[in-house]
Amino acid sequence: MRFSLIPLCLCVLATLFFSTGCGRYESSPFTAEIDEPGYRRGKDLLRQARNQEALASFLKVVEKRGDDAPESHLELGILYQQHIKDPIAAIYHYRKFRELKRNSPQSDLVRQRIDAATREFARTLPGQPMDNQIDRLDLLEKMDLLQRENLQLKEQLIALRTQAVNAPRPSPTPAPAPAPSAGNAEPLAPLAIDVSDSPISAAPEPEPAPADVPALPTPAATRPVPVVPTPPPAVAGRRYVVQRGDSLFAIAKKHYGTANNARVQSILNANRGVLPNSGALQPGMTLIIP
Repeated sequence: MRFSLIPLCLCVLATLFFSTGCGRYESSPFTAEIDEPGYRRGKDLLRQARNQEALASFLKVVEKRGDDAPESHLELGILYQQHIKDPIAAIYHYRKFRELKRNSPQSDLVRQRIDAATREFARTLPGQPMDNQIDRLDLLEKMDLLQRENLQLKEQLIALRTQAVNAPRPSPTPAPAPAPSAGNAEPLAPLAIDVSDSPISAAPEPEPAPADVPALPTPAATRPVPVVPTPPPAVAGRRYVVQRGDSLFAIAKKHYGTANNARVQSILNANRGVLPNSGALQPGMTLIIP
């Protein structure tokens, strides 16, 4: 009887060991992501250019592994950016990869992909704000140089205008008035005013002019003539209407073939009436291109 219980005990122990082993297998950690069947299938589909099926395969890996699928996130980001043309979804998966693998050697490359996807998305917006911002950053140094040159030119222009205003101008020679004949000339008699009863003392009477020198009226031509500044001569040249996104360098290159500070400055000088400085350039302005 005692020996008959031994096989029974051995069977019970074997059953317990087997069930324990199965439990350990089910609760064991995930295998490496690159060994995941879904990940391998996705890579094979990519090599066959079956992008939509590869996308579905990688998505299943992400759904199964949760936050333990950085490589699948990277593959999804590349698929969305290069083949699906969905930059927003690509940015999401790129960021998940960088979040899950902070110290990865590919982190910098993925950051560049995020920047590229951001620019692609910005180009779909009206007005292209990202491109305008990049243009402004590229022109900061040129703007600083042009502002300094503009200040120097303004000082020189003010000095030249001051010299032009203060310079003496020759007065036109008045025509001589006809002299009356000596026989018909009569001396002007002083005007007699009775101021004996006035409380205000009378002013001294002017001395009568000599009989032989007749008094001549003051010609109008000898009166002082106010100095009027001469307006600057009109600048001849082509006319150009400023378009959105234009800059003085771009306008100079469009009309002269090359763009440099001298070309830009000549355009500024020809349009001082509407363009006090390069920063005042606005779409719709009509410029004269000398």
